[in-house]
Amino acid sequence: MQKELKEETYNLILELSEIGNALADQDDFNGARAKFEEALALLPEPYTDWEAALWLYASIGDMAFLSARYDDAADALQSALVCEEGITNPFVQLRLGQSLFELGAHDAAVEHLLRAYMLEGSEIFDSEDPKYFHYLKTQVKDIN
Repeated sequence: MQKELKEETYNLILELSEIGNALADQDDFNGARAKFEEALALLPEPYTDWEAALWLYASIGDMAFLSARYDDAADALQSALVCEEGITNPFVQLRLGQSLFELGAHDAAVEHLLRAYMLEGSEIFDSEDPKYFHYLKTQVKDIN
């Protein structure tokens, strides 16, 4: 059972996240990431005890990935994995797999790309660079 944040803190986190999303929509991934990090810092430690940490870490990782900062992306997404329901989040698995692929950690990448596939099906790759799904298909039998 997760603890609840004070309403004022939660509302500020939501506001910062909305600003971050708006910046991401304008392709300002560094500005968006800064807003998500600012929101994350409002959570009491340990951050991973809070529901909001999952989507904040996922957003930070996504912005880092889109900025080609794959080490930073992998770090944030690894943190998202240890949040409640993080391991079953297909987006977190996908972005972590993609980040690890870009870092040359192909064995680990396959593990997370496969988890994303198992959780969401091939549709999760539809709006992504086809190289990730192609690589997964070369490594795992019976994936179409």
